[in-house]
Amino acid sequence: MTLIELVQAEAQRLKHSGVSFGHGTTNAFDEAAWLVLWALGLPLEALEPNAQKALGDEQLAKARALVSERIETRRPAAYLTREAWLQNVPFYVDERVIVPRSFIAELLADGEQEGTLDAWLSDRTQRVLDLCTGNGSLAVIAALAYPEVTVDAADISDDALAVARINVDRHRLGARITLLKSDLLDGVRGPYDLIVCNPPYVNAQSMAALPPEYRAEPALALAGGTDGMDLVRRILRDAPARMSPEAVLVLEIGHERSNFERAFPRAEVAWLPTSAGDDQVLLMTRDALQRL
Repeated sequence: MTLIELVQAEAQRLKHSGVSFGHGTTNAFDEAAWLVLWALGLPLEALEPNAQKALGDEQLAKARALVSERIETRRPAAYLTREAWLQNVPFYVDERVIVPRSFIAELLADGEQEGTLDAWLSDRTQRVLDLCTGNGSLAVIAALAYPEVTVDAADISDDALAVARINVDRHRLGARITLLKSDLLDGVRGPYDLIVCNPPYVNAQSMAALPPEYRAEPALALAGGTDGMDLVRRILRDAPARMSPEAVLVLEIGHERSNFERAFPRAEVAWLPTSAGDDQVLLMTRDALQRL
């Protein structure tokens, strides 16, 4: 059996098993390729040049066993491989953190595209806060995208901060990224010129309906209360005091726009376009936050 034949066969197994995707891949083929290549010790880009390579029995068994573990445990593939990618940047992950997938990463990495985040920033953007940093991925991507800034990466979870430390060190950014334990904005310093935040925002009804892959992640990093806005209310209330006069807050709320608009009917927001659409990530200026 060739490598591509194995990937195709394992993709069919994943598809028929009913596993859920969304932790780095969106379909059975990509997930199968990820698991098979990782099991064989090959990088993701190795699939095409090695597609017709014949595999031995031991290789087949090893790859099939990993896919079987994915199916039987319903754990996200990133927890099995201990690695995930965001904007092509590799990150260590384990069960102490959610698998990184924030669409804010696109806005940071593609800041020079017209209409995205860069239009709201200036040469005075020097201090950045990644609030609810999790595994530190947004802090790392911000530091890579904007070499002139320093970043505070804050989280309430000691476990998350331990994982974030692994990733800050992996990318050799310890001189520019400071990890802080903080209950939302209570323990951060400021003033910041840019705050990015992918907070827990899943509403209670959605939490109850999550597939096993999402329930394998820390609920602390997902659950946002009855309407998903419990932590968002605190962030919007406290953010102005931690922001410089021209600062902006970039906040991801996923599929909770209707709940956001009910909670904040007077909020003056700019919706930022991402690959998931124009209603997943919003931006608010300090002045707009003060007018709430």
